[in-house]
Amino acid sequence: MKRIIQLLFISLLAISCHQEPSLEGYSDADIFLEEEIAPVTRQEAVNPPPPPMPPLKTKEVVKKKIIKDGRIGLKVTDLELTKAKVDSLVKQYSAYYSNENMNNSDWESSYNLTIRIPSSNFESFVHAIQSGNGEILYKEIDARDVTDQFIDLEIRLENKRAYLKRYQELLKKATNVKEILEVEEKIRRLEEEIESTTGKLKYLSDLVDYSTLNLNIRQQKDFKYNPEKRDSFSERIKQSLSKGWYGFIDFLLLLIKIWPFWFIGIFIIYFYRELRRKKKLNK
Repeated sequence: MKRIIQLLFISLLAISCHQEPSLEGYSDADIFLEEEIAPVTRQEAVNPPPPPMPPLKTKEVVKKKIIKDGRIGLKVTDLELTKAKVDSLVKQYSAYYSNENMNNSDWESSYNLTIRIPSSNFESFVHAIQSGNGEILYKEIDARDVTDQFIDLEIRLENKRAYLKRYQELLKKATNVKEILEVEEKIRRLEEEIESTTGKLKYLSDLVDYSTLNLNIRQQKDFKYNPEKRDSFSERIKQSLSKGWYGFIDFLLLLIKIWPFWFIGIFIIYFYRELRRKKKLNK
C-alpha cells in the first residue's frame, strides 16, 4: 500500500513539472507589446527600411510684372468741384500729376489730366473716380504682362556684367598696346550696353510701380453768341484812307523796284515800231 502511494506522489510531481508557465504576473500591456512589436521587429530584420526621400526643391516663384494703364472720361455739372475732389484723391492715394491741361471754349470747359498712381492703389483710385457724381462717358483699362521682358533684360544684364569682369581681367594681362586698345574697346561697348539695359529695366520698373490714368473731365456750357466788337464808322473810314494811302505808296515803290524792266520794255517797243516801219517802206 505504501508502495502504491509513493508511485502516485511521484507521478503528480512529474506532471506538475511538465505544465506550461502561467500568465500571471504579465500585464495586458506586456501581452500587447509581445504580440505587436515582435512581428514588426522580425519583418525589419528581413526587409530593411527604404532610404529617406531627398528634400523637395521648391521652385522660386517669379513675381509678375504687370503694367496697368487706363482712360476715363467724365461729364460733370461742376467742373471746379470735381477737380478739387480729384486733387484730394491724388493726395490720398500717393499719386501725382504728370500732365495737367485746362481748355475753355464757348461750348465747354474741360481738364485733361495724366495721373501716375502706385500700382497697389490703382483699382481703389479708379473705383473712387467712378463713385463720383459725374457721368462716365468712356472707360478703358489695359493690363500688360512684361515679366518675360524683365527676365530677359535681367539675364542679359547679368551676362554682360560677367563678360565685363572677364575683359577687365584680360586687360590686366595685356602685354602690348594693340591688345590693350582692343580690350578697352570691348569694355567700352559693354559698359554702354550695360547702361542701356539698366535704363530699360528702370523704365519698365517705373511703368510697373506706377500705373497711368488719363482722366478727362468736362462740363458743357449753354452756348451764347458773342458778336465780335468792331470799331465805329468814322474810325473805319480813317483806317480805310490810311490803308489806301499805304497801298499807293507800296505800288510806287514796286514800280521803282522794277526799273530794269522799263528799259527792256522801251527797247522792245522801239524795235517793234522800227520793224513795222521798214515793212511799210518795202511795200
